[in-house]
Amino acid sequence: MSFAFTTRLPLSRHEVDRDHARRGADGFLESVRADAATRSLLLWKGKALVREAPLSTHDRIELDLRPLETVPTGDFSLYLGLSLAQDAAEPAGTPLLAVILGDEDAVAVEPDPHRWIGLRDAATATSDRDAGAFTEALAMVNWHASHAHCPRCGAATLVEDSGWTRRCPVDGSQVFPRTDPAVIVLIEDADERVLLGANAMWEQNRYSLLAGFVEPGESLEAGVIREMYEESGLVVTDPEYLGSQPWPFPASVMCGFTARLADGQNPDDVVPDGEEIIDLRWFSRDELRAELGGVILPGASSIARAMLERWLGEPIELPGETHR
Repeated sequence: MSFAFTTRLPLSRHEVDRDHARRGADGFLESVRADAATRSLLLWKGKALVREAPLSTHDRIELDLRPLETVPTGDFSLYLGLSLAQDAAEPAGTPLLAVILGDEDAVAVEPDPHRWIGLRDAATATSDRDAGAFTEALAMVNWHASHAHCPRCGAATLVEDSGWTRRCPVDGSQVFPRTDPAVIVLIEDADERVLLGANAMWEQNRYSLLAGFVEPGESLEAGVIREMYEESGLVVTDPEYLGSQPWPFPASVMCGFTARLADGQNPDDVVPDGEEIIDLRWFSRDELRAELGGVILPGASSIARAMLERWLGEPIELPGETHR
């Protein structure tokens, strides 16, 4: 089964020109606000407003992008760029602005809570344009929420560049958006079994691929080897990069790798770290298929799910799953 990791992962899809060359110009955000063609992506508590509440797990989801004059000013807004979609309700070239609403404004705009959808649930049911815009907006909103003050002196920072930087009013230094790289790894042994782990923070019987953050001064490949040893007690080798997708929960990019168990090790000598990983299991393809009704696997919006489907050679269908 072939997967185009760089373009088809749910949160890696995009049809938005981020318009970097123009967004930092003086007065640019004001001009976007004054443009009648501009459409607003409304966010409330990390959820986006959609045109219709989905009635089934197979329904398509469309963002409800509204003219600015029809929505409240909101607590904060930032420029996302220009829509590139040819088949969307809004023509290609439409300016997109994310508007973050407080509780009162959100209820005034749309009181039905089912029309406010989280990114995890919407990711696989939206168009490329909507998936990219929602992911971009959520990542930036999360960054702003954690960088309201200067890391040097603690002064309240000012938003600039249409929402893409913040500046300290005391020393003039700029603060730029940050993304934390993490590696996620599909480990195989000599029998082509895959290693899955259970995290201490998850519900019982949920398993996924092992993952961890890359440390400063470390390559992605070195991070693969270190993190896998820390979480499983196993040495892996031959890390091979598959692709990546943003994971704005709150600020990561997940870099997918395969790796194999290094020679001379017994696959059963796994040692969960006991803090983050509390259980580890090897699965053959037939064993994983047989366990689909019992073992809870990663959600359809995750890169882990796509990596497992690539290894399995077929889509994974889970009972009662939200959107596919």
